Amino acid sequence: MQIIDNELLDEVSRQARESERLRMNYNFHDSLDAKAQRLLNALEPGTELPVHRHCMTAETYIVLRGRIRVYFYDDDKRVTEEVELAPSEGNYGIHIPAGQWHTLEVMEKDTVIFEVKDGPYTPIEPKDRLEI
Repeated sequence: MQIIDNELLDEVSRQARESERLRMNYNFHDSLDAKAQRLLNALEPGTELPVHRHCMTAETYIVLRGRIRVYFYDDDKRVTEEVELAPSEGNYGIHIPAGQWHTLEVMEKDTVIFEVKDGPYTPIEPKDRLEI
């Protein structure tokens, strides 16, 4: 059993602040080969997340604390939609369909999201990054 509480969120956020990438994962899945990838993703303002897509799997973000803005793009690199998520305002999460170009911007320090997607883990291939 693993309790997801303020102590855990604080620890993962501390690690994110100390990380060069300004983010840190806390995985609940046992291995990168697991059929479901379930993790906390602690994110700090300034972390850089490439515009990307997962061609074979959808993913879901639930914001546990903080605030993020999710941007969606078309194949011509144009922003088609943006959504701000913040539990303090009643916008908790988003489900992103497979193949959808997206990225996110971290709007508050100590932001933590719960992220779920099908496994096994596969790194994002260059063809699945959209250079903006």
